[in-house]
Formats: sequence, C-alpha cells, structure tokens
Amino acid sequence: MNKSNNTFDDIIDYYDQTRFDYRTVWDNSETPAVHFGYYDEKASDHKNALQNMNRVLAETIELQSGEKVLDAGCGRGGSTFWLAKNYQAEVVGICPVPSQIEECNAHRKALQLEQLTRFDVADYCNTPYEAESFDVVWACESLCHAKEKEAFYKEAFRILKPGGRLVIAEYLRNSRPLNVADEKLLKGWLNRWAILDIDTKEEHQDHLRKSGFQSFKIEDKTKNVQVSLRNLHMQSTRWIWMGWILRGLRIRSKVAHGNQVGSIKQYKALQKGIWSYHFISAIKPKG
Repeated sequence: MNKSNNTFDDIIDYYDQTRFDYRTVWDNSETPAVHFGYYDEKASDHKNALQNMNRVLAETIELQSGEKVLDAGCGRGGSTFWLAKNYQAEVVGICPVPSQIEECNAHRKALQLEQLTRFDVADYCNTPYEAESFDVVWACESLCHAKEKEAFYKEAFRILKPGGRLVIAEYLRNSRPLNVADEKLLKGWLNRWAILDIDTKEEHQDHLRKSGFQSFKIEDKTKNVQVSLRNLHMQSTRWIWMGWILRGLRIRSKVAHGNQVGSIKQYKALQKGIWSYHFISAIKPKG
C-alpha cells in the first residue's frame, strides 16, 4: 500500500468552516454537489448543470449498471448518491473530513440507499481497500487537495481491477513556472481553498505513465464549466462587501472569508489563462 504524506488539518478546517456557503449558496439538493456545473445542450441552468457533471463523467468512462465505484473525495456525497440512484452502482465514498462523512451517512438513510452506498473517513492516496477491488475510481474536483498527485494515481491503479477505469475532473495549471505575479494570483485562490498546488497537463501525463496506466485521455472542458465558474465569481464579488463587514465584526471566520476571496481570484486567474478545467480518464491494462 502506498504511503501518503498528506496532512488533513487544513482541509478539515476549510470544509468545516465553509459548510454554510456550500449549503446556502451552491447546492442543498438530495444529491448535494460541491463541484461546478457542466453546461451543454442537456443542461442550461445551475441545478441541472450540477447533476449533468455526474452524467458526463459517467459517460466518459462508459459506466455500467451495478459496477463498484470508489468516489475518491466524496464531499457531501452528491456523486455517490447520484451514481447509486442512476446506475445502481455499489459506491464507496471516502474523504478525510469526519463532519462530511457524518452528513453522508445520515443522508444515505434518508434516501434509502444504505444497500448501495457506504462512507468511510479515509485518505484516497492510502486507502484501506484490497488490491483490484473497484471497477471505477472517480475523483470530481478532489485530486487538487492531494499534496502529491502521483500518490493518488498509484493508489488508484492498485485498487482498480484489470480493465478498470479512472475518471477525474480537475483544475490544471497551464504552465510551470509562472511569473511572480501570476503565481501569486494562482496561490491566492488555491491556498484559500486548502489546495497546496495544482499540476500541469504534462505532469499529470507523467504521473499516469509512472503509475502504470497506458491508455488515457486529458480533455479540456473549460468552456463547459465557464458559466458555473462565472456564476461563483459574480456571487462572490456581489457580496464581498458583506463578507468584509462580517469578517471585521468577527462573525465570519478567516477561512470562510478566504473561501469567498479565493473564488474571486480563481476566476481572475482563469481569465488570465493561468489554469483550465479538464477531464482525465484512464484504463488499467488487463494484462
């Protein structure tokens, strides 16, 4: 089993202190999404675009009914529940944030999905599962939190069955190194979201090859999430004055306020071409 160098205090603190934002501003549906929405001919509004992200990712790896899936970085369980409801998939959701796993476990009972879903507090770079346990490893906007992305790929390869598939929705920096100003802007977003750094396309390709994946694709999907990214930027900008007041009064925490500031910097960095949004898919060789 791979060793992980991740420490989770900053990630736990971030998600614990931004729960209100994600619930009230973003999504509090039956399958609550922490990720961005995917806009195309099948989804043209926020709610449907959030669920559409799951549909497109599932189609990307040709998910089959009843397959066993690891939702690596499950958050509030939105994708886990969607996969169980729409594909009758047997889904294990994991993340290092105990409060999110508690919420997921309460929600699975309310949705009557206890037979198809399970949730564990775990590190997706060092899971407790046997080798070749899963048909699919799914990571929607969660790999970004790994301090060493290659460790995630190695663990995904280990727990996938031969012929199993990996699918990721991820932020990619467009170059390394950046100039000082651009690096500062990028980190001004990432670090406020408990993300140490993001990798380039070439670095992801290198991780995939070193981990054993031979067949993989990295596809730019920025145009499909641009509306969702812009919506978050507009909401964050519109209410930033209130955030500063609440922060000054010590009603709003530094982390929660930083989440809002980071959302503004994320879109500015996107406009400058510093990063882009991609799907990464791969197949573990059968032989």
